[in-house]
Amino acid sequence: MKTKIDFATWERTDHFKFFNSFEESFFGATVNVDCTKAYAKAKELGISFFLYYLHCTLTAANKLKHFRYRVENGDVYLYDIIGASATVGRPNDTFGFSYIDYYPDLNEFAKHAKKEMERVAAGTGIELRPVTNVMHISAIPWLNFTGLTHARGFQFEDSMPKVSYGKMTEKDGIKTMPVSVTVHHGLVDGKHVGDFVALFQELLNA
Repeated sequence: MKTKIDFATWERTDHFKFFNSFEESFFGATVNVDCTKAYAKAKELGISFFLYYLHCTLTAANKLKHFRYRVENGDVYLYDIIGASATVGRPNDTFGFSYIDYYPDLNEFAKHAKKEMERVAAGTGIELRPVTNVMHISAIPWLNFTGLTHARGFQFEDSMPKVSYGKMTEKDGIKTMPVSVTVHHGLVDGKHVGDFVALFQELLNA
């Protein structure tokens, strides 16, 4: 379900119209998160580390309304729940896009996500779908990056947050991982990115 935003009463109307008029409306930040406890917990539960931190990502995003705003045909909608469109690697070194629904329960989420990822891994092509109630997710576990850019087609309306994860490294017993968060500035400000990162880290530590 989604609710159309009334520009006459929305507190972000001026901000949205300003940034939405830009050729590039997105901004991003890259941070390092502590994933020591999350990695250990995933192993304890027998769940892939990727699915564990993806669930933390979606839990954080679904708790923050700014990450659930979407632009559709010039209007803004607030979705009740969002999922993920995550890249899934294939044995031939290509990838496809998966479409993973969010479930608050971790085990239920992991069950459905694993099934979808196995389906995409066994397929061919990119498999694009015209959905906006997702976050774009990608893992780049080969790189301990400090910054990241995304391919963008400016002729297409795009407002979905993009979260990418890098290589996990360990120093003095502490495991860290770079995370890039890219968002539409008409919908999300720096404070909201900070809120997301803080909540994501809190969930990783839980």
